[in-house]
Amino acid sequence: MADSTWTQVGEGVYQRRYDPMDVSVGLVLGPRGATVIDTRNNPAEAQEIINDVAQQFAVPIAAVLNTHAHYDHTFGNQLFAHAGIPIYGHHLITRHFENFERPRLLRVQQDPASEPDKSWAEVALTPPSVPIAESTTVDLGDRELQLIPLGPGHTETDLAIFIPDAGIWFLGDIIEESGPPMFGSGSFPLGWPEVLRSLLKLIDPQHVLIPGHGQAVDRAFVSAQLARFDELAQTLRTAHAASIAVDEIQYSAQLLALWPHEFLREAAVDGYAQLSQHGASGV
Repeated sequence: MADSTWTQVGEGVYQRRYDPMDVSVGLVLGPRGATVIDTRNNPAEAQEIINDVAQQFAVPIAAVLNTHAHYDHTFGNQLFAHAGIPIYGHHLITRHFENFERPRLLRVQQDPASEPDKSWAEVALTPPSVPIAESTTVDLGDRELQLIPLGPGHTETDLAIFIPDAGIWFLGDIIEESGPPMFGSGSFPLGWPEVLRSLLKLIDPQHVLIPGHGQAVDRAFVSAQLARFDELAQTLRTAHAASIAVDEIQYSAQLLALWPHEFLREAAVDGYAQLSQHGASGV
C-alpha cells in the first residue's frame, strides 16, 4: 500500500512507500541536503521522488544510495546522475546490470508487449558513480551514514544502510514485509541465512528496520525470517544431496506459509545451480 506522504521513522529520517510494487524510498536529512535511498523503476518515477522531496522538504538532494541492483530500486538513477548527484552503491552493481538487468531491459524495450506493466522506454542503465566495496562512512555534515556491503543473499549487490544517530536501518530486499522475500535474478538462497545472521550481530532490539517493500519492522522480524531461510537452505541441500529433481522437492507447511510454491521453485533452481558449482556450501 502506497503512502501519500513521507512517514517519519526517526529524527530526520523518512520512508515513503510508492506504488507500483510498494517499494520503499528512504530520505535522510542533513545540513547539506537530503540523501535519497533507492530511485524506483524508471525516470518518471524518479522525477516523482524529486518533486515530492521538493514539495515537502524544500531542500536539495545531495546524494543517492542504492540498496541493491534490481530494477525497481535503480532504474531511476539516470535522473540523479544527470543532475550531478553522486550515487553510492555496491561495487558489483555494474556486473549485475550486465548479467541480469540489461538483457531484460533490452528485451522489453524491443518488445514492450512482453512485459506491458514496465515503462522502460526511456531507461538508461546507470550504475553508482561511487562503488562501495567495503564498509564506508558517508559524512552528511552533522550526521553520518554507514554503508555496509553484504554477502550474497537477495543478490550479490546488497548494501545495508545504517543511520547511527537515529537507530534506523534501510535493508532493501534482504528483508520484505508486505510480501515474501523474492528469489531469482541472481539470488543466493543458500547464502541468505548467513547474511541475516551477520546483520543480527549489528542490530539492536530498539533499532528500526526499513525493508525494501512494506512497513518498518524490528530485530525480531529478521530473526523470524532467518528461521525460515535456514529451513529452506537445509531443505535444498538435503534434496540436492539425494538427487531429487527441482519439481519434486517437498516443502514444509511453514515454508509454504511464507512463500508460494513458484517462489520456492525459483529458490531451488538458484540453490541447485550454486550447489553444483560450489559444492556442499553452495556459496
